Formats: sequence, C-alpha cells, structure tokens
Amino acid sequence: MWRTRAAAACVICRSLANSSYGIKRKSPLQNLHLISRSIHHPYYPSSKFQRPPLRISIQLFSSLNRLPLRKTKLLNVKYGYQFHRNFWLARLASRLLKLRYLILGSAVGGGYTAKKTYDQWKDMMPDLDEYKWIVPDFIWELDEHIDFEKLIKAIPDADELAKLLPDFDKIGESFTSLKGFFSPGSPGETAFRATDQGYDNDKQYKKGLLGELILLQQQIQQHEEETRRAAGQYNMGSSQQKRKVSDKEKVDQLQEELLRTQLKYQRMLERLEKENKELRKLVLQRDDKGIHQRKLKKSLIDMYSEVLDILSDYDASYNTQDHLPRVVVVGDQSAGKTSVLEMIAQARIFPRGSGEMMTRSPVKVTLSEGPHHVALFKDSSREFDLTKEEDLAALRHEIEIRMRNSVKEGCTVSTETISLSVKGPGLQRMVLVDLPGVISTVTSGMAPDTKETIFSISKAYMQNPNAIILCIQDGSVDAERSIVTDLVSQMDPQGKRTIFVLTKVDLAEKNVASPSRIQQIIEGKLFPMKALGYFAVVTGKGNSSESIESIKEYEEEFFQNSKLLKTCMLKAHQVTTKNLSLAVSDCFWKMVRESVEQQADAFKATRFNLETEWKNNYPRLRELDRNELFEKAKNEILDEVISLTQVTPKHWEEILQKTLWERVSTHVIENIYLPAAQTMNSGTFNTTVDIKLKQWTDKQLPNKAVEVAWETLQEEFSRFMTEQKGKEHDDIFDKLKQAVKEESIKRHKWNERAEDSLRVIQHNALEDRSISDKQQWDAAIHFMEETLQSRLKDTESVIEDMVGPDWKKRWLYWIGRTKEQNIRNETKNELEKLIKCNEEHAAYLANDEVTTVRKNLEARGITVDPCLIKDTWHQIYRRYFLKTALNHCNLCRRGFYYYQRHFVDSELECNDIVLFWRIQRMLAITANTLRQQLTNTEVRRLEKNVKEVLEDFAEDNEKKVKLLTGKRVQLAEDLKKVREIQEKLEAFIEALHQEK
Repeated sequence: MWRTRAAAACVICRSLANSSYGIKRKSPLQNLHLISRSIHHPYYPSSKFQRPPLRISIQLFSSLNRLPLRKTKLLNVKYGYQFHRNFWLARLASRLLKLRYLILGSAVGGGYTAKKTYDQWKDMMPDLDEYKWIVPDFIWELDEHIDFEKLIKAIPDADELAKLLPDFDKIGESFTSLKGFFSPGSPGETAFRATDQGYDNDKQYKKGLLGELILLQQQIQQHEEETRRAAGQYNMGSSQQKRKVSDKEKVDQLQEELLRTQLKYQRMLERLEKENKELRKLVLQRDDKGIHQRKLKKSLIDMYSEVLDILSDYDASYNTQDHLPRVVVVGDQSAGKTSVLEMIAQARIFPRGSGEMMTRSPVKVTLSEGPHHVALFKDSSREFDLTKEEDLAALRHEIEIRMRNSVKEGCTVSTETISLSVKGPGLQRMVLVDLPGVISTVTSGMAPDTKETIFSISKAYMQNPNAIILCIQDGSVDAERSIVTDLVSQMDPQGKRTIFVLTKVDLAEKNVASPSRIQQIIEGKLFPMKALGYFAVVTGKGNSSESIESIKEYEEEFFQNSKLLKTCMLKAHQVTTKNLSLAVSDCFWKMVRESVEQQADAFKATRFNLETEWKNNYPRLRELDRNELFEKAKNEILDEVISLTQVTPKHWEEILQKTLWERVSTHVIENIYLPAAQTMNSGTFNTTVDIKLKQWTDKQLPNKAVEVAWETLQEEFSRFMTEQKGKEHDDIFDKLKQAVKEESIKRHKWNERAEDSLRVIQHNALEDRSISDKQQWDAAIHFMEETLQSRLKDTESVIEDMVGPDWKKRWLYWIGRTKEQNIRNETKNELEKLIKCNEEHAAYLANDEVTTVRKNLEARGITVDPCLIKDTWHQIYRRYFLKTALNHCNLCRRGFYYYQRHFVDSELECNDIVLFWRIQRMLAITANTLRQQLTNTEVRRLEKNVKEVLEDFAEDNEKKVKLLTGKRVQLAEDLKKVREIQEKLEAFIEALHQEK
C-alpha cells in the first residue's frame, strides 16, 4: 500500500516538474510540498525525510515501553514561498488525487491487516475438538429449550460487556510462560551448562501471536545485557562525571524494570502451573472413573521405580552393578535435606526433631502425578491422604517405626532402604533417595562406627556414575564447617551430575556480614566443589507445624523483597524450590534417557551368562526359584499329611497296642504281678491285683496311653515325611520338611478331654474277668508266655553280665572273668543253694539269711558287701520266679474247664492267666479308642497345623532363605531377578520412546 502511495506521488511530482504553466525554469523537487517530500522517493536518496515505520497489528512486546522515549530532533527545513499562484487548479487536482490514493490505500491496507490479524489469531487458538467430552450433551441442545432472543435483549451494552471480556494480555503472558517450559533458554535450561540440543522447538513458534509472546523471555536477557553495559559505562573515568549521574539513574531504572519483569514472569509461571494442575487433576479423575472405558496404564515413573525396587533386593554377585539414575539427597546433619524433599513432595511427610538424627536409613521417594495427593509404601496397600493432618501424622509415625526396626541392635543407622511413593497433582516425576545426614562427631548414645557407616552409605549411592547428587548446604552456618562438600567433590570432581542447594537463605542474609559471600557460593567460587547448577531456597521459619503453603508464601515474599535479587546477586531462575524441582526433574529424565538402554544391555548380557551356566550344570531341571521350590515342597508335604488318613485301622491298632505294652509291661510285672503272686491263696491274689490295677488306672495308665498315641502319630508322620520316593526324591527339600515337621509337632496339643474318657474305658475293661471261650483263654496264655519269656531272656542277660561268661564261652572264646564277676558268681552259687533248700522262698531275703551267705563266702576267703548280695538275689529270684510262672502257664493250658467251674474241687488255680487276659483286653480296647481319636480328630488337627506352619514360612523370606539353600537355588534366584529387571527395563524403554 505504501509503495502504491509512493508511486502515485512520484507521478504527480514529475508532472509538476515538467509543466510550463508560466514557469521559465524547472522546479526542483525540494520545492514540493511537505506531504510529497515525506514519501520515500527512490530518485533522491539524500532526502532528509525517511519512510515512516511500518504499522501492523502485531507489535513487538517490550518491557521497556514505559520508559521515557527519546525526543527525535527533526531537521529544520525551510520552504520557499511560491510566488507563482497561477497554477492553483493544478495544485488542487494534485492534492485531491493524493487524498483519493490515501483513502484507497488505507482501506486496502486496513482490510489486509485485519484479515491477517484474524488468520493469526485463528491459527493461534488450540484445537478443542478432542475436549468435546468435557461439555455435557445437553449443552448442545440448549437452543431447543431456551429463547436466546430474550437473552440478547437482556445483555448489557458494549461498554459494560467489555469489562467482562478476558484479559488478552494475561492470556498472552500465559502462553509465553508455557512456551518457556519447553523451549531452550528456560529457567531449568539456564541452570545447567550441559543442554540438550535435541529439543529445539523454536520453529513452531515463529508465526502468529506466539512468536510475539515468547519475546518476553528474550527481553529479560536484553535487560540484563543493557544493565551490565550501563554499569560498565558507569564505571568509566572521572572525566565523565556528569554522564555517570544520568547513567546511574538509567542503571537503577533498568534494574527495577528487570526485577519487575522477573517477578511478573514468576507469577505468570505459578498461575499457569496452578491452572495446569487443576486441569490435569480433572483429566486424571476422569481417567480414574473410567469415562473412556479403558484401563489406565501404569505411569512411566512407577515403572522405573519398580525396577529400582527390584535392584535394591538383587544381590549383584555377577558384577552387574546398578547404574540407573536416581536423585541422591546428601548434606550435613540438620542442613535441611528433609525440608527440601518435603517442599518438592509438597507435604510434611518425614519425622523431624530438634537437632537429633531423624533419618536413620535411606528413604526412596518416588514422585508422580495423580488425581489425589496420597502416599503409600511399597509393601503396604494403605494410602495416606496427605491433605489430612491425621494421615500425615500416621505416615510420619510409620516412617519412624520402620527406620527404628531396620536398625540392628548395637547400630545407629541402617543400610536397608524404605520405599515410599507420593502421588499428587502437579508433582514433578522423579526418584529421590534421602540419606542420613553426614556428621563430624559421634555423640553419646551412638554406635562408635556411626560416622564411618554414614560415609559408606553416602559413597555407595554417589559412586553410581548416573546418580544425580543433590548437595544440600546450610546457608546459616559458616561455609568452612561444611563436610558434605568435600565428600561430593571426591565423588564428582567435575561437577557433571551435582546440583548445589543453599538452604536457609533468609537466615544467611541476616547473619552474613557480606552478602557477596552468598553470591560467591551461588556462583561456585567459594567451595572447591563444582556443580551443574546452583540454587538458593527457603524452607520455612524453623517451625515444624508450618504448612507447605505457608512456607511457599514466605519463600516468595522473602525473595520479592530480598536485596539479593534486587542487586542481581541472585537470578530469578536460581531461587525457590519450585525452580529447583523443575531443574532436578529435567536433569533426572535427561540422565535416564542417556543411560537406561546401556543398563538394559548390561542385564541382557548377564542373563545370557546365567542361562548358559544353568544349562551346563542342571540340564534336566527346570529353573525354579526359591518361591517356586517352596510351593513344590508345600504340595509334597500336604500330600504326605493326607497319606496319614489312608493308614488302615488295623495298622494303627497294632502299633498302638504293641507300643503301649512295651511302655507298661515293666510296671505290670514288677508292681502288680510279682507282689500279687507272693500271696498264698487266690482270694488274696485277686484282691491285690484289683487294688493295684485301680491305682494304676487312676494315676498313670491314661496318661501313658495318650503319650504312646502322640508318639505313634509323630513316628508315622516322620516316616511319611522322610520316606524317599525313588528318582523323584529331591534332597533339596529335606531341611524344609524337617523344619515343618518339628514346628507342627511343637504346635500340636492332644485333646485334654481324651484322658478322662480313656480312663473310664480302661476301668471298665480291667474289671471284666469273664473269658468267654477257649480261644480267648489260649490267646491269654500265649500273651503271658511271650511276656514271661521276654522277661526271662532279659534277666538271664543281666545275670550273665554280672557273673561273666560260663565255662563253654571261656573255653571257646578264651574269655575270662573279672575279680568282681568271680565274687558275684560265688554269691550266685550260694543264693541258688538257698532257693533249692526252700522252693517257696519269699521274694526278699531276711537279714539273717544275708548274714549267713556273707559268712559262708568269707569262709572261702571272699569278702562280699550285703548290698551286692541283695542285688544278686533280686536277679536270681526273678529268674526262678519267671521259670516257675512259665511252667505254671503250661499247666494252665488245660485249665479252661476248671476256670468255667471257678476252680472248685481243683488243685489248679490259673488266676495269673485271668490277669493277663484282662491286661490284653484292656490294651486292645485302649488301642481301638486311641485309633478313633487319631483318625477322627488328631490327624486333621495335625494337618491344620502343618498348613499354618507352611503359610507362616511362606511369608517369612528369611526362613525360606535359611531352609532352601544351595548353588542351584541361588542361581535360579539370580536368573529370575535378572530376567525380571531386563523385561521391566525394556517395557520402560518402550514407554519412554512412546512419550517422546
């Protein structure tokens, strides 16, 4: 349009210059009117009047538009007076033509500019088609139910309506701040020296209003350059004193303008983040409610955190070290590590104390976005609502309990990691590890090796070449007292992965005499360590009851009024925990993208090595890890317990009857049968037997029977558990089975009422004396003979040990007798003579008989102690009694006829046969009763105990590690872990590429 105007003016000028309306000479172009000469004329480049600036609807935004503009000095042009006024008609026509072209050009240019502005605004507006689901369906049907003509009449006039329109300047500022998050040169980007050149998105913002809005950030840098340039001019020589005054005012004005722009920029960021946080919360809630009817995928940071959790449990015995990135928070004790972490997590989640050590073990915190602000532990399903004070208190208490439980006896800190996940709207995704604070002195109550243990824990985390070190330094104390800076400089001497954070800057500004010292710290000139970025933060006023919101407000208010910012000692992107969290998150994900694929390849190689080793050592076995082996052993043990129910009743009763008689036979022979047999008649015999049986049944017999049943159950259970099953037997389960058996037997208790019911049954069985048939009679005789022969054999063995071998063994085996055996042999011979003299001798020797035997032996030169005589007599008389009882038993084989007649008119009395029949019947009834208790009650209770023990062992990992051991188990465990790590890393890498 301007070129059109210029062309039109040039035509008029030429026509006037060549005209001959009474003018004898050519009129120069300089004598034309001002309007004509103000237009750019290509034929006269020396014209002092330049082209006016181009005016379009999109003007560059500048933060300096409020500064006073310089007055432009126009050149004084003297216009000559036109003496020839005879051509006024031509001049009038010329001016009318100029006016016409001006109006036409303005109309065309204005229309073109308006259309261009409309197109730019149209292109700038986002596509909202994907968000039509937010608007309910009934909104689109409002025109059918509402009369909009009436509403139009009720709308206020244009002036009042203009007040309700949105502030387009603020919208533009919001777009500028949004662009600042994703474009190079952002606060997070300028905080680091190493930038990622792959995220250059400037080209997509060069058109439209966005290209105008992103200049705000560039103008901040221009302000800084102008400030430095003006400051340099201000420091020139004293010869320019007057100019220094004006430059100083300009420097102050530029600094104030820069500070206002930075604060305005920061407020826009915070406002936009708040709006973005609310929108993301709505979107996450919509996904959580399943509006799209789709399953919500696991977030990227949760996938990464799972890999780190598995790696923390993995024993790196195959030199596959964990080099995955995480943010390691280190610092001196009470430097504010926990407070910085809480500000990043936006919740007071950690226990705190006044000066004492609170962080006693590493705490891994995984931050991720979610619709609700909650926290939960890796091994627990409980969610703590971080918006409620009760849940916050419970969470702090739980963390403190876990820390104290992880510390072993005699120690102060622990290497065991506590894994915690925090989700909430607007949280930056990253994984942080809070380590115990570094101390310089071990105080009372601490373990002597506490200082060395903390150093070793910190070094173990920081020596990871991909770990981001967040070095926390207390700004309120002297820098020379710092310990952690030396430790960090040792682990990262080049500072390629270290971020330095100066806390308590508010206290530092008050206490430090020279504020430039803080500037030296932030610029990395005070400490010997190097860092990727430097930040200054304020984490509260020292009150543990302060909320996160109040701390944020205090931090913003402090930095707005701080001289450190006003004097440009600190830059706006180097302050506040919000900028810190953004920078740390950017650095974390950059490190993850650079290193995760290399780690996946390392674990892939490790997996190949382990699989090759398994194939070479165990080619025919499946790769069963410890949990799978435990499940297999569990099934085998339960099958063996079920086998107890398949034992036949006959087998149970035979074992119980045999075992019970072995337990009580000695008592029956020694305390019941022998005393009763010393009587002279049958009445006294039966009376003695009844009394002793009654006493035995009331006190000992039921208890003995239950003990026998319980031991029988244990023996059968052990037999099934230890029985080898041919080639299928796996000795790797033996230790586990033995432990399960012992623990199950330890927990099992026999029914307490079993003895009472058993006592009644045994009483009734022993009171019965009626043998119904000859078969039972013969069975009792057989039972008595077996018992007496067994006792006689044992007695003869004892006598042989006392007197030594007889003459046959001495001659055949050349075995002699000892002196004591000779004495006992001579004593035995004297006692046998005594029995031959009196076959009805009592069971005990009288004192005079002991004296007689002793004197007879002394007469032959053998000195004998009276106790030895009585001891020898006991065995000699027992053998004589048993032989006599066996002879009597043989005589009673034909005594059933006399028994039926109650031994009337008969010299044969077989009351001892009746006694053994009563004992035999009692044993059979007791065995049957115990068998019923076993099969109906006790076996099922034992099976229940075994299941409980197996469930307890399944939850106790330490127990499984102790009971299932060996190279085979460890190799399978490592192979399983490496496979799981590799698969999860590959899934994470795939999701990471999709997010790009």
